[in-house]
Amino acid sequence: MGHIYVIDDDASMRSSLSRMLINCGYTVNVFERPEDFIEQSIPVSPAAILLDMRMPTMTGTELQKRLNELGRNTPIIFISGESLPHEIVIAMKQGAIDFLFKPFNLDDLLKAIASAIEKDKEVFKVTTQSMTVTQRYESLTPREKQVCALLVDGLMNKDIAVCLGTTDATIKVHKSRVMEKMQADSLQDLVRFLALVKVSS
Repeated sequence: MGHIYVIDDDASMRSSLSRMLINCGYTVNVFERPEDFIEQSIPVSPAAILLDMRMPTMTGTELQKRLNELGRNTPIIFISGESLPHEIVIAMKQGAIDFLFKPFNLDDLLKAIASAIEKDKEVFKVTTQSMTVTQRYESLTPREKQVCALLVDGLMNKDIAVCLGTTDATIKVHKSRVMEKMQADSLQDLVRFLALVKVSS
């Protein structure tokens, strides 16, 4: 199902949300203070954060900003008894998935959580794929990386041979190795994979 972090200074809200979510099949961690979440929580995926907007030590949007700075991109659903329009705007601009006002409807909450969990799965999948593709790219030799870049630029084997001062036959060998190491079945695959690679310029 997924994991839910509940961050709310209201003990009864933490308790009721936790009980309900566990009954729905989710695993749950509850935190009274945003600082406790930052210091104690362990990132898992797929997950979602149910975050109260008004807390004594830090607002929900302040915690959201802090998490963004820390690279913690678990999707956030805000829950709030009262919020000003500008707070909602800030929350959404900073990437919140949804904004629910207390008392909220259980179905609305479960729909928002399902959407957040799905988004987190997608982000995790892309991140994992990106890491895998990056590792494949790093296994290429310097010459293979040159050939790879020129292939992605749309050059033909004979043009690449001229660029690199070698023969067409040699480029064919390099191209074959590039495709094999990158696990690309086509040039389109290679272009798509290379877009995922964080190549330092």
